[in-house]
Amino acid sequence: MKKATSIALAIMTLCAGAQADELLVGVQIPLTGPLARVGMGTQEGIRVAAEVFNKTNGKHTIKLVTVDDESAPAKAVAAVEKLASEGVVAITGGYGSNNISPASDAANKLGLAYMTSGGVDDGLVEAGRKNFFRINNTAGYQKALVGLISDLGVKSVSIIYSTKDATEGLATDVQKTLAAKGIKVAMHAFDPAITDFKPIINKVKLQDRSEFIAMVGYENDYVGILRAARVLKPQAKAIAGVWSLATPKMAADFPDLMPNVYGTAVLPFPVNFTTPEGKTFGETYKKLHNKEPDYLGQFGYVQSMLLFDAIARAADKGTLKKGGVIEELRKTDKQTLIGRVQFNAKGDNPNFVQRMGQHQGKQVVLVWPKESANGKPVFPGVPW
Repeated sequence: MKKATSIALAIMTLCAGAQADELLVGVQIPLTGPLARVGMGTQEGIRVAAEVFNKTNGKHTIKLVTVDDESAPAKAVAAVEKLASEGVVAITGGYGSNNISPASDAANKLGLAYMTSGGVDDGLVEAGRKNFFRINNTAGYQKALVGLISDLGVKSVSIIYSTKDATEGLATDVQKTLAAKGIKVAMHAFDPAITDFKPIINKVKLQDRSEFIAMVGYENDYVGILRAARVLKPQAKAIAGVWSLATPKMAADFPDLMPNVYGTAVLPFPVNFTTPEGKTFGETYKKLHNKEPDYLGQFGYVQSMLLFDAIARAADKGTLKKGGVIEELRKTDKQTLIGRVQFNAKGDNPNFVQRMGQHQGKQVVLVWPKESANGKPVFPGVPW
C-alpha cells in the first residue's frame, strides 16, 4: 500500500512539474476611439504570439490580460495601473506616442517592462526610461518615405501632417531630408481635432501644385485627406501616408479611397511566408482570425514574441520580480519577421527599416526598396 502511495505521489509530482507555469502579461491597447482599427490589428498579432508561444515553449504559458485604453492618454495610464494590480509581469501593446508616453511612464514607476510597435516619437527613447522597448522608430519610416519619393523622381512635395509629437517630428525630418536633395517642399500642419481637410487640399491644388502628397497622420486623418482630394482633385501624381495605411482592412473599409495609395508595409498582402517561423505565424493567424495577416499583426506578433521569450528566460533564472525581464530584453538579438531586432541602451531597435507598399487592386504590392519589391509602382496613380 505504501509503495502504491509512493508511486502515486511520484506520478503527481511529475505531472505537476510537467504543467506549464502560467505567466500573466498585460495588453494595453486601443480597442475603441479613433485608434481602434490599428489597436485591434496589433492585438490580433499579440494573440497569435501567445498561441504560438504556448504551443512551443513547453515550460511556461502566457495568459493575456487586456484593457482597452480607449485611444486616450489618461485611460492608457489607468489601463497600465489596472494591469499591474492584476499581477502582470510585463506589458505589450500601446498605440500612438501621445498615449504610450504616459503609459510607459506609469509602467516604469511600477517596474514593468513595456514593449510596443505603436510609438515612433524620438522623445519616447530620449526620456531615460529603463523599462521601455520598441521594435520600430521614426528613422525607419523616414528612410522609406524619402526613398520612394527619390526613386519616383518627383521634384515637389506637399507634406500634410498632424501636430501630434510623433507625426510632426517625422514630417520635419522628411522635409529636411527632401530639401537637402533639392526637392521643393511645402508644409501644411493640421490640428488632430479637425475633420474637414478641403482648405488644406485647396492650398495644395492652387498654391503648391506639387507632384507628390505625403500624409503624416493616422487613419482618420488619411480618410479625411483622401476624401477632400477626391472632391478637389489636385494635380498630384502620387499620394502616400505612413503607418496604418497600406493594410487590407483599409482597402476593405474604404475601397474608393485606397487605389494607388502608398503606405509603409513590412510585407506584401497577401504574403507567402517562406521561413518556418513565418509559416507558423501565417497559419496560426489564419486559424485564429480567419483572414490573411497584415503588417499590424506582424508587428504585434514580433514585439510580443520577443517579450514572451524574455519573460521565460527571466522566469527560468528566478529574476521575474528582480528586473529580470528588462535585463533579458536588453540581451535580445534575433532575426524576426521584420528583420534583425536588438535593443540599445535607450530601448530602441537600431536595425529597423520600413518598406513602402501600394494598394493595387485587392493587393498591397511592395514597391520600395527595389531589392524587396514584388511589383512596380503605378505612377502616376492616384485614387481620384
